[in-house]
Amino acid sequence: MEIKVSELKRVTLFEISGRIDSTNAAELGEALNTAIDSGRSQIVLDLSAVEYMSSAGLREMVAALKRVKRGTGDVRLANPSERVQEVLELAGLDTIFEVYDTQVEAVGSF
Repeated sequence: MEIKVSELKRVTLFEISGRIDSTNAAELGEALNTAIDSGRSQIVLDLSAVEYMSSAGLREMVAALKRVKRGTGDVRLANPSERVQEVLELAGLDTIFEVYDTQVEAVGSF
């Protein structure tokens, strides 16, 4: 898994690629927590290049969402790959996260 973090004006963009599973999900959680701890509460996760996501990855995303929702923040998803979209739907998380077709739409939604 690779994570590229970009701090835009109002949004922190995470471009994630590869597999997110139990061996590296904590790394995603740490990256998200670092951004949240530094005051960044508007987060977009670009999941277009994620080939696989386990429940451990979903857990880290939900934990980040809960943290930023305590304030006025949100975690929004951009262009999840087909497999990730299926996992989100199976877990019922497609109704909890706002999902956008493109990175530009997700970033612009804030």
